[in-house]
Amino acid sequence: MSKTADIRLPDPSRWKALAFIALAQLMVVLDATIVNIALPHAQTALGISDANKQWVITAYALAFGGLLLFGGRIADLWGRKRTFVVGLIGFALASALGGAAQNQGMLFGSRALQGVFGALLAPAALSLLAVMFTDARERAKAFGIYGAIAGGGGAVGLILGGFLTQALNWRWTFLVNIPFAVVAAAGAYFVIREPAGSRNRSPLDVPGVVLSALGLVSLVYGFTRAESAGWSDALTIGMFVASGVLLLSFVLTESRVKSPLLPLRVVLDRNRGGVYLSLGLAIIAMFGLFLFLTYYLQVVKGYSPIRTGFAFLPMIAGMITGSTQIGARLMTRVPARKLMGPGFLTAAVGMLLLTQLEIGTSYAGLILPAQLLLGLGMGTAFMPAMSLATHGVEPRDSGVASAMVNTSQQVGGAIGTALLNTIAASAATAYASSHAALGARNPELLKLQSMVHGFTGAIWWAVGILVVASAIAVTFINAGRPSAGPAAGASGSGDADGAEDEFKVPVVAH
Repeated sequence: MSKTADIRLPDPSRWKALAFIALAQLMVVLDATIVNIALPHAQTALGISDANKQWVITAYALAFGGLLLFGGRIADLWGRKRTFVVGLIGFALASALGGAAQNQGMLFGSRALQGVFGALLAPAALSLLAVMFTDARERAKAFGIYGAIAGGGGAVGLILGGFLTQALNWRWTFLVNIPFAVVAAAGAYFVIREPAGSRNRSPLDVPGVVLSALGLVSLVYGFTRAESAGWSDALTIGMFVASGVLLLSFVLTESRVKSPLLPLRVVLDRNRGGVYLSLGLAIIAMFGLFLFLTYYLQVVKGYSPIRTGFAFLPMIAGMITGSTQIGARLMTRVPARKLMGPGFLTAAVGMLLLTQLEIGTSYAGLILPAQLLLGLGMGTAFMPAMSLATHGVEPRDSGVASAMVNTSQQVGGAIGTALLNTIAASAATAYASSHAALGARNPELLKLQSMVHGFTGAIWWAVGILVVASAIAVTFINAGRPSAGPAAGASGSGDADGAEDEFKVPVVAH
C-alpha cells in the first residue's frame, strides 16, 4: 500500500455489492447441507452403493478443501471480482451437471467441479468485503451480515433441502443453485467495483500450490476415511502421515521462495493465527451438532425432513441476532477477544444443555433454548472473527487470508464429522453391550437409547472443544477495538507484553 494513498469517498454501490456477495455465500453454505437431505433419494435413483455414497460428500470436500489456498491466491493475482464471477458461473454449470446426472460417475464429477469453483468463489467473496469496507463501523455491519449467513445458512439448507426433496425431487437440490448463481454473478458484474492497486501480480508459486493441495486433500480424506474405515485403518494412517509430510514441506517451501502461495506473515500474526485456530475448533463442534441433531430429530423423534429443517430455526435466529445485533454493535466498542471468548462460552453452555438429551426430551423445554444459546454465542463470535481474519493484511494478501478462514472451517468440518461421529459410535456400541438384557426384551428401544447415549457422549467432547476455542480466543487475540473511522496503516497485533492495540483499517485507493 502506498504511503500517499488518499482517503476517498466510499464506493456508493458497496451495499448493493454486499447483497450479491451475501447471496453467493448463502448458496455455498446452503449446498453444504442441502445435498445431505437429498442423498438417500439420489442414492436410490442412481443405484449408488452404500460403500460409494460417501463420495457425494467427499468429492466436494476434497476439491474444495484442497484448492482453497490456490483459489485465494488466484483472487489476489487475477482480481477478486473476476474470480468471484467465474466461480459463480462454474458453480452453476457444475450444479446443472449434478441435477442432470444419469449415473454415479456424473454425480461424483459434478460434486468435484462444485468444489473446484467453490474454492475460487469463497475466498474471493470474503476478500472483496475486506477491501471494499474500510470504515470500521460499516465493516462491522457488513461482516455481521456475512457472519450471520455463514453461520445460519447451513440450517436454512436443511429446510430447503427437505422441501425440495419432498415436494419435487432430489435433482432440485442441485438445480436450485443456478438462479442463485446467475443473479449473484450478474449483480456482481454490474455493481462491484474492486479497489485499484490491490492485486498481487507476483509469479504463481507452483510448488506451493501442489504441496498445499495434496497436503490438504490427504488431511481431509484421512478424516473422511476414518469415519467409515476406522482410525487404525492402514490407508487412514497413511493419509495422515502423507499429509504431515506434505504440509511440513509446504511450510518449508513458503519460507524460502520469493513469492509464496501463503506468505507466512499471514498466519504467524498472533491475532489471525488465534482466529484461524479458534474458528476451526468451533466448526468441529458445530458440524458434529448438526449431524447429531438431524439424526436425533428424524430417527428418534420421527420428524420429517421439512419439520427437521424448521426445528433448526431458533439457531438461525440466534446466529442472526448474535451477528447483527450483538457482534456488529459491540465490535467498534470492545476488543474482539471480549466478544469471541464469551461467545464461544455461551455456545458451550447451549451445547452443555444438549448433553441431557433423552428419547423423550421435550423440544421446547431443552432443544429450543439450547439452540438459541448456541446461535447467539456463535453469531457473536463469528462476526469479529470473520472481520479480524482479514484485518491488517496488505491488500495484495487479502485473498489468501480469506482462503485461510475457509480452510480452517473446511478442515474443522471434516475433523468434526469424523471425530465426533466416531466417538458417538463407540459410546453407542459400549452402551448396547452393557445393556444386552434390554436388547433381548426390546431391541428397538435399546437401539434408540444407544444412539442417544452416543450422541450425548460426543456432545460432551464438543462442549470441551468450545471451551478450548474460547480460551484460545482470549489468550491469543489481543487486538483492541477498531477505530471509529478509516485510517492509514494497520496494526493487527499487540505488543510483546500483551497490551491491546487500537487496530485500524487500511485505506485502499480507488
